[in-house]
Amino acid sequence: MNPWQQRVIALAAIAQSIAAVKQLALRGQVGNEVQRDALLNSVLDQTPSDVASIYGGVGNLQLGLQVLLAQIGTTKDKDVDITRYIIATLALARRLERKPESLQALGQRIQQLARQQNDFHFDQDTIITGMAGAYSDFISPLSQPIRIHGKPTLLQQKTVQDQIRALLLAAVRSAILWRQVGGQRRQFIFSRRRMVTTCHDLLRTLSSQSESSA
Repeated sequence: MNPWQQRVIALAAIAQSIAAVKQLALRGQVGNEVQRDALLNSVLDQTPSDVASIYGGVGNLQLGLQVLLAQIGTTKDKDVDITRYIIATLALARRLERKPESLQALGQRIQQLARQQNDFHFDQDTIITGMAGAYSDFISPLSQPIRIHGKPTLLQQKTVQDQIRALLLAAVRSAILWRQVGGQRRQFIFSRRRMVTTCHDLLRTLSSQSESSA
């Protein structure tokens, strides 16, 4: 997998996390729990074999690739909220990387959550609550909270709040991964065409694989 594919996969994971946050804020549930769980599990995978394996394969990021393409492509149907959330997520990741003590403490908390899931088989709701707590403890203090637009009655529900924070944690994790594989903000300006082409190529491969297995 070449560097551009790795970067686009990480960006697609951010986009998919943000899209799921918006679904929760507006409807109180995500459209695809398998794709949501792939994002949440990516947070707990501290020793991945490659970028795609963090998410259980590129196929689990199809929605994210589509959302990313809509945001960076030539189409006019941009989602202002998603763009704003992605920009805020990238900024949070940068701030977190500048706080090595917070980054280390967050890593230790995530290791604890991974043990709870893998060794003690805690239920998913407990793990999501733990991830939400990690976000609140180590990432929220880094800047002004991301203002999530949605239905107040839904945003006041603890289960929705926990899922949103857990998904934002997943988005920040993917943003750090994006930087680790060479992602830079200037690429959105100077390498946008390359990113769009890579997005199309990955989606085309997924479509071909789906047709082959049909």
